Amino acid sequence: PVGATGTFPPQFRSGLGERGRYAVDASLVKGGGFLAVAIRVYQNDPRPNFSVAPPVLMNEKLRQAVRMEGVWQYRPGDDAAWATATAADFGFDATQPLSESDAVTKGVFLKTDAVDDIEKYVSRRNGDTEPLSPAEAVKHFKTPDDLSVQLVLGDPDIAQPLFMSWDERGRLWVMEYRQYPDIAGLKMVSRDTFLRSVYDKVPPAPPRHDKGADRISVHEDTDSDGVYDKHKIFVDELNLATSFAIGRGGVYVTNPPYLLFYSDKDKDDVPDGDPEVLLEGFGIEDSHSVINSLRFGPDGWLYGAQGSTVTGAVKKPGSKDQPVRSLGQLIWRYHPEKHIYEIFAEGGGNTFGCEIDEKGRIFSGHNGGDTRGFHYVQGGYYRKGFGKHGPLSNPYSFGFFENIKHHSVPRFTHNFIIYEENTLPQRFRGQLFGIEPLQGQVVLSNFKPYQSSFETEDIERVLKTDDPWFRPVDIKAGPDGDIYIADMYEQRIDHSSHYAGRIDRTNGRIYKLTHKSGERQGVSPPSAFSSTTDLIKLLDHPSKWHRQTAVRLLGDREDPSVIAQLNTELAATTGQSALERLWALNACGGLTDEAAIKLLSHNEPFVRAWTVRLVCDPKTVSASVAAAIAQTASKEPYIDVRKQMACSARRLPPELALPIIRELLHFDEDAADIHQPLLIWWAIESQVGRTTTNDIMRQVLADPATWQRPLVAEHIAERLMKRYALAGTRGDLLSAAALLSSAPDRPGIDRLLKGFEEAFQGRSLAGIPDELINALAKSGGGSLALRFRQAQPDAVAEAVRTVLDAAAAPEIRRQLIEICGQIHTADLLPVLLELAKHEQNPAVLATTLTALQNYDAAEIAGDVTARFAGLSEEPQLAAESLLVSRTTWSKRLLNAIDAGTVPKERISNSALRKMLMHGDDFISAAVKKHWGEIAALSPAQVQAEIARLNTVLSAGSGNPRTGKQLFMQNCGRCHLLFEEGGRIGPDLTPFARTNLERILISVVNPSLEIREGFENYVVVTIDGRVLNGFLADKDNQIVILRGVDGQNVIVKKDDIEEMHVIPQSVMPEGALKLLNEQQTRDLFAYLRSSQPVNY
Repeated sequence: PVGATGTFPPQFRSGLGERGRYAVDASLVKGGGFLAVAIRVYQNDPRPNFSVAPPVLMNEKLRQAVRMEGVWQYRPGDDAAWATATAADFGFDATQPLSESDAVTKGVFLKTDAVDDIEKYVSRRNGDTEPLSPAEAVKHFKTPDDLSVQLVLGDPDIAQPLFMSWDERGRLWVMEYRQYPDIAGLKMVSRDTFLRSVYDKVPPAPPRHDKGADRISVHEDTDSDGVYDKHKIFVDELNLATSFAIGRGGVYVTNPPYLLFYSDKDKDDVPDGDPEVLLEGFGIEDSHSVINSLRFGPDGWLYGAQGSTVTGAVKKPGSKDQPVRSLGQLIWRYHPEKHIYEIFAEGGGNTFGCEIDEKGRIFSGHNGGDTRGFHYVQGGYYRKGFGKHGPLSNPYSFGFFENIKHHSVPRFTHNFIIYEENTLPQRFRGQLFGIEPLQGQVVLSNFKPYQSSFETEDIERVLKTDDPWFRPVDIKAGPDGDIYIADMYEQRIDHSSHYAGRIDRTNGRIYKLTHKSGERQGVSPPSAFSSTTDLIKLLDHPSKWHRQTAVRLLGDREDPSVIAQLNTELAATTGQSALERLWALNACGGLTDEAAIKLLSHNEPFVRAWTVRLVCDPKTVSASVAAAIAQTASKEPYIDVRKQMACSARRLPPELALPIIRELLHFDEDAADIHQPLLIWWAIESQVGRTTTNDIMRQVLADPATWQRPLVAEHIAERLMKRYALAGTRGDLLSAAALLSSAPDRPGIDRLLKGFEEAFQGRSLAGIPDELINALAKSGGGSLALRFRQAQPDAVAEAVRTVLDAAAAPEIRRQLIEICGQIHTADLLPVLLELAKHEQNPAVLATTLTALQNYDAAEIAGDVTARFAGLSEEPQLAAESLLVSRTTWSKRLLNAIDAGTVPKERISNSALRKMLMHGDDFISAAVKKHWGEIAALSPAQVQAEIARLNTVLSAGSGNPRTGKQLFMQNCGRCHLLFEEGGRIGPDLTPFARTNLERILISVVNPSLEIREGFENYVVVTIDGRVLNGFLADKDNQIVILRGVDGQNVIVKKDDIEEMHVIPQSVMPEGALKLLNEQQTRDLFAYLRSSQPVNY
């Protein structure tokens, strides 16, 4: 053995993202022959091949190397003798000459390279380009005619610039992320598929930390030519430091797991001493997802982002308080004077950016496609990769906000700005500038209102280059109104490459986009920020940067002498000027109750909205302020203000919050808004645990007319009942009974019953309190489905009659059949078996077979296998899923295959894999007998199939209309394309379908890259079933899996013994094996169509 990355089972640890250099004993290397290199691999992940760069065999003394990039042999099993393979094993005669072209096809590497720079060589692949100097790289950029690009700072003065900001003197401060991706002083113990690592210890905080390479540098343009020519270091030797914020007499630094503060009261750019550790517990599992993008908000809080593949358990050092826990992506904030940490909004992409527009609204980008990012409102819950990154923290959120609406585009813009300066041409003001690190470009998008949020539409790429090393990671508008772009300048930007050492820590540039004419807004001299009076004047500056800096400096000073002036000016001004003065008043400590009550009637809507937010942020207000907010809410004409009232009501105690919520329910138009219905629901839900149902009824729903309001009827009533019913404690169920009893009319009762039914999906009603039983009875018992769940004799009889009635509506029959499976009482088994033997409707039969999975009865397998061969596709897939879910049924299926009554060709590879999960010797032997070894395609097989398909596709043209028909027959059961097809797997419309190589890889080896949200879950139940599929939904009571057969299987959490993700895609391999060559060309012609195709 020479060396290893990772460790083999039983202490398995993935080697993904690791790198190593190993000495080879000189006696093993003999000249004049062939040297066999064997790598023993345990593959627990769908990614085959070398993830970053191929192995390199090197003679460091002679500076020679062989890059082993090409075809390798793959051999299943585990035989140490393979390490002694001979030339004959590779299919050639070692005594005969071998050309270089023949050698490549046989997995033989003959070419020897001369090597000057070893580190550079081992991180390169064949065909890689060399980096350009900063001066040369800028020549390769292309911009629109009215813009130009300028290099303002570059290596060697900086390296790995991750984050930028400016102080009030106009100097550029840069966070140089030189330590990334490794953490100094730590040993990685394990790493998962998503590159989340576990380390041997928590790194100590500075100054007792392990010294790293990160640093904060300061740069000044001394001759005003736009180039920074004077450089100094504020602090260095940091370890995983990502961002900073200047203010309050020093510099705040995100240095996970810590938030630090370096005091610099004399502003000499030298820390006054060791840093203060303000917070601890930020996750460090993934150094490309740690906390980042720190900045001051206009309210005096520090705001930052947290990425998707880290966790948080944040608290003040030494505090006995429970930490604030989090899973994955969010926006957080910290109050520097009150020392309060809280999650501002939860969810999103791999959140790495924090933009605040001139109204104080918060945004961040996304690492996915089809959007430019997210608009974060206070307390909001947002879509995230739930399977990968965990659930939302509130199990009763019952919904989440989506990303900013956008057309289909490849991923991604993780960071963007809303341009609100005055230097660039007027057409750019108010538009979105986003950085695309994968594509190496900057995109301009039209940023426009959509309901109470926004939507975007791409206009053009305002900065692009043919240099593949351009990797923009941060974007900011500077004091001069130009747009600055930080470029890490890397060959690759994916973190797996960086973990494996394919990174150059010496590179880094900062460019700026400016007006072609050279015009720019005036930059205020440092003297303009010297006095408090000067700062107030800057509140009217046309530049957002100047205004935001002025508000931050007012917060630094907390000068009470200008409070009276600000109150007077605030009353007399409108628009942005008024909003800036409100923030300034708050910064100076002048937002009293008296002032707040007056401001609630100010004519500027955002002044009213921000007044509500500022006074409610402490989580309590005086009774007089709360009453004034409720009074304002009753007649507030602007949705932005009403939204903030809903957000802030959630923070208040019930006696103050509920009257505000009651008034907000009266705005019928808000029922159709993108945010407000859920914001009001979350405000109500936050009070459920803090008060009684009677209080909610008395304060919010006492008026029967309120039940008719669209917000209540369409969004609140059903969710409120579901909240009580799903929690499931006796107290909650009694609250459900009280709520049901208080409903004023039939429509209200029906909505509550619908919420109740949803909560009890897959659950028995046994043991519910008598009060709830009586309330249900008085309500009429609900739908047939609900009464069936209650096992009411008349309902059971009616349900059975309906299920067996072939003339009844199929959807109603299927709903009742699903309930038969969920409550699975013995008396219903004969009903389902009758359907399994005789039902002719394919959809009803498929639902029946899925419901039978819940019954552990031997006769099921006999009846289903007897009918299997004659079934059409939909019920046959459901039958397959049924039979392979239990050990005994799997054996019955295999016996039927032995007997020839079930054709083995009709059994899918995914079903075979599921049978093998039972770990039964008979099953394993029978599967091997009929199908051989069931293994994923080797990388060599994948490459061969891709090469074959390339040849097929290049041999002729395809007909997309015929291809559409083939798509609907073969792919459309699971996938959408142009809004046609099934919704089991990912929507293919936004997929980069013009990239043939990527399509081929996804089709030939679907497990290589499993889309987020479509992971393959395996559930093992206590009674021995093995189930798998996508995680369609879950709550605190049940899990819903959706299989490739399209059927939902509901499993109670109490019945689950084990649940985990496996690295095999639900999509089967060999999806094209039944197509001939012309059909293959037709299918791909449709797959690569940019527009819908009509028959």
